[in-house]
Amino acid sequence: MDAALVEEHCGECGLVFDGKALIAQPPRRSEEASSDGSGRGIGPFVAPGGSRRALGSVLTGSRDGQGRPLGWHRRYEFQHLNRVSRRQTSRAIEGPLDRSEARTEIAQSGGRLGLPVVVIQEAERTFREAKVRGLFRGRSLPSSVGATLYAACRRYSIPRTLGEVSKAVGARRSEVGRAFKVVQRGGVAPVQAVSSRAFLARYAEELALSAQVRQTVEEMLEVAHEDPELSGLSPHGLVAALIYLAAERNGERRSRAQVAHVSAVTEVTLRSTSRLVERLMHRTETVP
Repeated sequence: MDAALVEEHCGECGLVFDGKALIAQPPRRSEEASSDGSGRGIGPFVAPGGSRRALGSVLTGSRDGQGRPLGWHRRYEFQHLNRVSRRQTSRAIEGPLDRSEARTEIAQSGGRLGLPVVVIQEAERTFREAKVRGLFRGRSLPSSVGATLYAACRRYSIPRTLGEVSKAVGARRSEVGRAFKVVQRGGVAPVQAVSSRAFLARYAEELALSAQVRQTVEEMLEVAHEDPELSGLSPHGLVAALIYLAAERNGERRSRAQVAHVSAVTEVTLRSTSRLVERLMHRTETVP
């Protein structure tokens, strides 16, 4: 007889003859636990950027707890309390962005861009540190959010252009670019350029290009990186032009409108860039 398992079994082979249902023991009380009774360490895991303050009450301002409509005086009081709550939460810059408008905007814009959770959390951390240092003072919320999202994308080598991020946050490209330069100069997070191969993998998948075209573009990229005249071009614009030329060479022609739509550049820019690349490539091939 095993008193711990409440069952009868054979001592030699372990065969159970009679078993009874076990009753789960209740959890220890706080005074019996080794903690100080503060409740720390209890509850589910909280992801970075989250907070338990988000579990508080939500002031609707139109009806009470029993569903009865409120008078105009009580509605005004609730609206005032709601404004004060949002203001105080947004001023708590040293804590997480749990109920602030910035965290909501970052999550929604990151969802439009199809970013993974780790990139969104990096954007929240970058926004919090930049706001603590006062880098976003005097700038609009969409441009600040766009700058942090673009910095997080470049931090994790996610191929997203500045124009795509600006469109997702609903701000002008110039405003987001200026805010990003402030974040970059402030040294909030290490920001490196996204490699051209990251854009190549994304555009090739969306355009359904074969492996032969991808290999041709990679070979052309190696030659283009050594040319000083192509060093000032944007990575996504250069990759788009190389894809357009490589697809024609391999008999998998894609229209200029298709490539421009996928790469988020204008057809005029694509045409001028492809002509420049074709001229330089032809000069390189003819030089003995």
